[in-house]
Order: sequence, then C-alpha cells, then structure tokens
Amino acid sequence: MTSALRDLLERHVAGGAVPGVVASLGASLGTGLGAGPGALPGNGVGTALGAAEPEIVAVGRVSVGGAPMRADAIMRVRSMTKAVTAVAALRLVAAGSLGLDEPVERWLPELADRRVLKSPTADLGDTSPAVRAITPRHLLSCTSGYGMIVAESPLQRAMADAEIAVDVEPRTLASDDWLARLAALPLAFEPGEEWRYHHSFGILGILIARVVGRPLHDHLTDDLLVPLGLHDTGLWVPPGSVDRLVAAYRQTDAGLVEIEPAAGGSFAGRPPFDVSHAELVSTAGDYTRFARMLADGGRFEGRRILSEEHLRLMTTDQVPAAAKTPDSFFPGFWDSTGWGFGLGVDTAGEHVGRCGWSGGLGTNFFVDPDGTVGVLLTQVEIGAWTQPLLAEFHALPAAA
Repeated sequence: MTSALRDLLERHVAGGAVPGVVASLGASLGTGLGAGPGALPGNGVGTALGAAEPEIVAVGRVSVGGAPMRADAIMRVRSMTKAVTAVAALRLVAAGSLGLDEPVERWLPELADRRVLKSPTADLGDTSPAVRAITPRHLLSCTSGYGMIVAESPLQRAMADAEIAVDVEPRTLASDDWLARLAALPLAFEPGEEWRYHHSFGILGILIARVVGRPLHDHLTDDLLVPLGLHDTGLWVPPGSVDRLVAAYRQTDAGLVEIEPAAGGSFAGRPPFDVSHAELVSTAGDYTRFARMLADGGRFEGRRILSEEHLRLMTTDQVPAAAKTPDSFFPGFWDSTGWGFGLGVDTAGEHVGRCGWSGGLGTNFFVDPDGTVGVLLTQVEIGAWTQPLLAEFHALPAAA
C-alpha cells in the first residue's frame, strides 16, 4: 500500500532535494467532501475517520548528517496554517461570535479608515479613502487589500523595509507590532476587488485572538486542536517535544543553507511575545487527522466540527473572476486554481475538485472529492529542487 510512496520519498532524498521527509496517503474513504465538482455526499456518521488511518512514512534525516527522520517529527507547516485558521474563524461565525460580512475594525481599530492606493504600484501618498471596510470574508478569501506584492513598487519596498514581507525567516515581531506596521501602509486595492496572498491570514489570526480575548494559540488548543487529538500542533513546540523539531533549509547554488536548526530556533519553546499572526508547527499524523476531518464532511468521530455550508466555502472557489488579476500571484495560477477559504481548489486538470495547499518550507496537503487525503512534510524552502517532489506526490494513486 505504501511502497510507491516510500519509493518516491527515498528517490528524492537520495537525489539531495531534501534531507528528510514524512508523508501519508490515504485511499478513498467513501464519504467525501460533499462540495465541489464530482464530490460525493457525506453520510453524516463519521465513517471516514472510522476507517484505518494511513501509515506515516518517514525517510531520510532530521538534518544534514543528523539523526534518522521520525514518523512523529515536528515540522514548520507555514501556509498550511491557513486552513486551520479558517476552520477556527468559521467556528466563531457558526457560534455567532463573528459575522462574515461585518467590519473587523470593531476588534481591530488599527484597520479603521483605510486609504487605498490609486494603483498597486503607485507612490505611497497617492491614495484615496476606502469605500468599504475589511470583513472576515475578505480575510478568508485574501481580498482584504493587504498581501504579497509581486511587482516592484513603493509598496513592495515599504513592506520589505518594515520587515512584514512574505519570507520564511524566523519570526521576530509581536502580533500587535506586526499589525501596526501593516496598518501604517495603504491598501493595494479596495477590499473585495482584487486578490493578494498571505497577509490576510495573519490579520485573521489576530482577529480571532481579539474576539475570544486570549492568544490564538490558547484558543486553537482548547477549541480545535485538543478535540481533534492534534497534540503536536501549535504556534510553538513545548520544551518536552523540542527534540522532535527538524532543521529547516533553503536550497542555493552552493547547496542547502540552514535557516533554523533541529531542536532549536524561533519555534522552540513559547516565544517571548504574542504570535497570533504567525504560523503553526505540526506532524504528518496530526495534519492527516485534520485533513481527514475535512474529507469526512467536517466531522470528527461523529461530532460536527465545521458546518456543511462553511466546508463548502472553504473547498470551492470564492474569488470573483474580476479579482483574479494576472499580477496577483505567479503566472498561470488562475488558469487551473481557485481559492476557497484558506485552501486552493483545482478548477481544471486531472484533479478537479481537489483542495489543499502548500507551505513555504516544502510542505503540502490535499483532499480529493472522494475523500482521499495526502500529507507531505519536509523542511526545504519550496523551489526548483522541491517542486518535482510535490508534483510527483500529487500524481500518486490513492493506493500508493
């Protein structure tokens, strides 16, 4: 059942793409997402998670020259955090604590009275007042007006200077400081009118923290992670588990360059400041369980975690066609991909209806409409060396 998966992982480790990798791939579970083209309706009784959980396959080393990779290795999952944050936010919506279309400035006064650039590449002073407020729907769909700026521009340079651009360096800013630096800059566009990646979910994490009145880590732990049995997932690694945190790398022409060490770095232990805007660590086992909750129609062991309507919003394209501008992400992205709430959605190609996402340090997961779940975790920044591994993982049959 796992031979093809193991062969794939061993080949890429032997080829030097990554020092080590952990992955799982589950066959069709029989219930499905209940949303999107080709999806099967969930049966409402949690049979998917009642099936045998897929084997976790670990290959390689936790660091260059280090100890063997463990199946329970803890990894920095980066943007795979977005799906977890989306579920947490939608649970607050379901509880009536937050409205999808209400202004966030009630909790985030820093985002009141926004000004908008005349164009994303305009001078920072060339602005006009925003015609609408930012809402949770804008944050979940990455249409808030904030996000990664691809084109060279004054806004791109200002974000880099303020140390709030997208990267995979160790986190150094407290949440309130990060938000203050972001709020000091104008929006690239009117909320709801274009799509830009990443920063909306940092804002969303802070929003959740302020709605519930405590740090995101504490709320996630009590409301979602512990109920799902995700005991190795959080915004940092507790001291008793830090020995399982693997090293992180960037691939360069000279080879792998270490970004953070094994059993150390900015995720080792509770940070000295609030990181509600930041991203998670997890294990392949934990994240597989989270993904299988999505595959089981938003249920876990018969208990509803996410409503059917909110699961549909997560797993189907929520970005208006007019907002999918060519400069919003990498070239050709919108040709075959849409964006739900915290998830990318395949809109064309062999896997129409597949949803999931990657993290900047070589992590990836997907959920198919029939319930098949794949999770792959490594710790080398996504690039030319890691993309073939991700692509071949996505091409494996469910029975691999």
